[in-house]
Amino acid sequence: MTKNSIGIVGMGWVGASVAFSILNKGICEELLLNDVRANIAEGEAMDLNQGSSFYPSAKVRSVESISEMLDCRAIVITAGRNGQPGESRLDLLRENAKIVNEISSQLTGFSGFLIIVANPVDILTHFYQRSSGFDARKVIGTGTMLDTARLREMIGNQLRIDSKSIHANVIGEHGDSEVVLWSGAHIGGIKLLDWEGWNTDYQEDISHQVKIAAHEIIKRKGATNHAIGLVTATLLKWIIRGERRVVNLSSLIQGPYGLSDISLSLPTLISGDGIEKVLEVKISDAERDQLLASADVIKRAIASV
Repeated sequence: MTKNSIGIVGMGWVGASVAFSILNKGICEELLLNDVRANIAEGEAMDLNQGSSFYPSAKVRSVESISEMLDCRAIVITAGRNGQPGESRLDLLRENAKIVNEISSQLTGFSGFLIIVANPVDILTHFYQRSSGFDARKVIGTGTMLDTARLREMIGNQLRIDSKSIHANVIGEHGDSEVVLWSGAHIGGIKLLDWEGWNTDYQEDISHQVKIAAHEIIKRKGATNHAIGLVTATLLKWIIRGERRVVNLSSLIQGPYGLSDISLSLPTLISGDGIEKVLEVKISDAERDQLLASADVIKRAIASV
């Protein structure tokens, strides 16, 4: 790895937002773009380069082959069909799973981080790890990192508190079976359940709004892209800078909550080495039951392909 380089495979709405966010955070010297529609990748590279006076110095270029990205510190996979109005992430599975082997076959010799963004992200994270044979610590799905941000934003709006001061998490599937950990939510060390002005009646509605957030955006503009672009760039920044952060990411789970050989999101300690540890935090009995149910949804989806 001669340069601090990052590659992006798939330059649709999400890939473009990931690229834009990476450049503005100044986390790489070189950004490589690839798409099956070579002219799209080339056009995005041209457009981004022409704005180089306004972000930290970096060179953007398109590449015809994924094999040209093998020296990158990280490759981001956004390639796949986007969701349609009324369609779940699992509905995308069969079409997007077909892409896994095609891309994995071009990654021989790659030793960096593989960041999976394409949906259904948990299942594709599982397939990419199995298909590539890479160290599971370095195959990371964005998982419920965005769902968690959405949850905190909605709680913050309800209480008129900045979302950065709210600690609440979403685990399990990045999808309809995701689990909000209300029992452990807190603000400044005070349990959310004890916070003045909080009412447990809010929880069902907010949980629902978090689950359907992507559907509501897709219904209006056709895709979700900016928030997940920020999520992905921030995750890359933490990894490349070697920051040890605990975030909700999708990875191969072996052990916590009795789960094994499945990829889903749990609080995870990441660093410059990738995934250091998946945490088994204290959750309520009801939340545990919901998590196991979410795992079953993912297992059935994996088995269906």
